[in-house]
Amino acid sequence: MSVRIKPITDHKSYEINGRTISKDPKGNWIYSCNLSLKELQAFVQYETIVIKNPRFKKHTKATYKG
Repeated sequence: MSVRIKPITDHKSYEINGRTISKDPKGNWIYSCNLSLKELQAFVQYETIVIKNPRFKKHTKATYKG
């Protein structure tokens, strides 16, 4: 299963396989639909590598295969 992550608004909201995940005012990630374990793991990896990295000025699309 491939997991596609697409930034909607950098540091605020992202689309994961067509489902939206966004950050609340307290800094917690919230999502309305249930994400699979693989989708959550891919997003945590994306957050570590891209979102928290200050060298990335603009976030890019990513595809995780597994």
